[in-house]
Amino acid sequence: MAVERKIMKVLNGETLSPPPVWIMRQAGRYLPEYRETRATAKGFLDLCYTPDLAVEVTLQPIRRYAFDASILFSDILVLPDALKRNVRFVQGEGPQMDPIDAEGIAKLDPSGMHDHLAPIYETVKRLRQELPEETTLLGFCGAPWTVATYMIAGHGTPDQAPARLFGYRDRASMMRLLDLLADMSADYLLQQFENGADAVQVFDSWAGVLDEDCFDAFCVQPMKRIVGKVRAVRPDAKIIGFPKGAGSLYRGYREKTGVDALGLDWTVPFSFAAELQKEGPIQGNLDPLRLVAGRDAIREGVDRILDALGNGPLIFNLGHGVTPQADPDDVGYLVDRVRGNA
Repeated sequence: MAVERKIMKVLNGETLSPPPVWIMRQAGRYLPEYRETRATAKGFLDLCYTPDLAVEVTLQPIRRYAFDASILFSDILVLPDALKRNVRFVQGEGPQMDPIDAEGIAKLDPSGMHDHLAPIYETVKRLRQELPEETTLLGFCGAPWTVATYMIAGHGTPDQAPARLFGYRDRASMMRLLDLLADMSADYLLQQFENGADAVQVFDSWAGVLDEDCFDAFCVQPMKRIVGKVRAVRPDAKIIGFPKGAGSLYRGYREKTGVDALGLDWTVPFSFAAELQKEGPIQGNLDPLRLVAGRDAIREGVDRILDALGNGPLIFNLGHGVTPQADPDDVGYLVDRVRGNA
């Protein structure tokens, strides 16, 4: 008899006590075993595209903490890499690529994408075989808007002004890029489902920099397109949307896009989160810096979330990714606190 995976139960609307827990960026630099594995790769993208290494780093936090979900180790920029945008990761500077303009957008060719991403699909397949039966396997991609911000600027910026300006000055080219990325993302997620992912999360890390009109055009509509295309093939596909920083624009996002669950960042007030939870599952939303601040801050934050949101469908998580400064032992304490063991 198949084991029921707790996170899948929550995504189906159930309330579990204690709630299942995983944390974003759980396979990362805060773990010494990750740093050791990372040192054996030629570069960050090599780590993502080498199944032996990607499987290993994905499994490391599961071995250590027995999280209720394991999320594929990869990066949101593998799609522009598949589009031959010369993606590279520069030590101390983050991701960089050749910036794109309207002429370049018109020439983008997604053919060959699945060949390029085949090693990632192999990683997903192997993960489902190697993970504990009870552990949910999450696939993921970056949302079109967030991926587009890097493609237009050629690097990360504090407020994504280059992409915002481009969107104001040439809406047609921006929508052409977002539609292409949405279609590629849907195909990419479908292949992850095909190879064993139980559910997927779409990270819109830069949703919070947009005004209401652009949020609808650049975040909501592309996400709706992704969900529609995935569900046309897999009607039962479970999708978590994470429009970080959306603030009051979280209201209506689930209904407009069709996502099953809302990932909430740490700035969302509990009163508002509880309203959103009445409409369906939510995920979040501990401030990642509490993991750096120590156990008193962790305990206080965990208890407040469980008190405020534990009586509805909740996946316990951070409000963004765990930081490299986090102590691995304190991450273990967080898991124990959520599960009532500390």
